[in-house]
Amino acid sequence: EINDFYVLEYPDFCNVVAITKDNKFLMERQYRHAQRLTAIEIPAGCVEKGETPLEAAQRELYEETGYGGGQWTKLMTISPNPGACNNYCHCYLALGVERVSTQHLESTEDIKMVFLEQDEVARMLRNDEFHQALMAAPLWKYFAMNKLMG
Repeated sequence: EINDFYVLEYPDFCNVVAITKDNKFLMERQYRHAQRLTAIEIPAGCVEKGETPLEAAQRELYEETGYGGGQWTKLMTISPNPGACNNYCHCYLALGVERVSTQHLESTEDIKMVFLEQDEVARMLRNDEFHQALMAAPLWKYFAMNKLMG
């Protein structure tokens, strides 16, 4: 029996391992106040009411980077914290994305795009430089599926 138990209710999240037509990983650099660090991350955001997770991931990539198109597949669905939260994070892989617009950032967003080579992303994974677990997980899965880490 559990007397008092709290569940944090959040919308589902989505994120994208986006790789450009010239095989660069499209990342973002932004400040994260809770950790007081500027982080390199993959594009991500919330799934809005009425959207599928795929639609949300495509929208987030477009808004945050101005990139779109490509071939999309689902990498995984994971839980941010199943002990306390009721939501999921839907992770996608987008191969061959290209610039279709400029960024469409919200007034609170300050996102700089970063293009990384595969070996640089692998080095960052090995050195624990991706601090957000929901972003590290799909990157690790991508590298494992493609047998890119020795």
